[in-house]
Amino acid sequence: MIQQLLNHIGKSCSIQPDNVSLIEPFFEHKVYKKKELLITEGQRCFEKYFIIKGCVQLYYLKQNGTDQTIDFAIENWWTSDFTAFLQGGIAQFSIRAIEDTEVLSISADRQCQLLKQVPELNAYFHQVFQRAYAASQMRIRYLFEFSKEELYLHFLEQFPAFTQRVPQYLLASFLGFTPEYLSELRKKFLS
Repeated sequence: MIQQLLNHIGKSCSIQPDNVSLIEPFFEHKVYKKKELLITEGQRCFEKYFIIKGCVQLYYLKQNGTDQTIDFAIENWWTSDFTAFLQGGIAQFSIRAIEDTEVLSISADRQCQLLKQVPELNAYFHQVFQRAYAASQMRIRYLFEFSKEELYLHFLEQFPAFTQRVPQYLLASFLGFTPEYLSELRKKFLS
């Protein structure tokens, strides 16, 4: 399982051959069943996760009691409540497995130790999170700029893997639609 992470790292930076073997002990392999929580809103968050296999949903509970999905993650993506992770603070989000999911998890303390031992990984994490932040900025722009139809079509075009794996009601939540409206759009564009 660590090989998948090493391959991902290798796309962003090179690591001294002697340092490759130092990486694995810092990670813990975990398995989550479908609908199982990795992080629960309101509890302390000490870990972030590299998805080996599966799909997860990042969400928070709205005042009206419904879930608001803000992100998904699939293989080779990182996920966590990153603000809480950095500070060991209270999670503002929950993460739930949409499918049976395998991850490699690392705590903030262990990541600091890892970065001291393998400083080349600073470049890897910098690139990963710079790309994630850029994607978040674009998502906000699309929410303001696109019509609902354009937003749906853009998502279908950019993230076809999610449309096959994510239940429609979660996709609707992510896009800011009701499930009924998403159903109407799907009928319109898939017929």
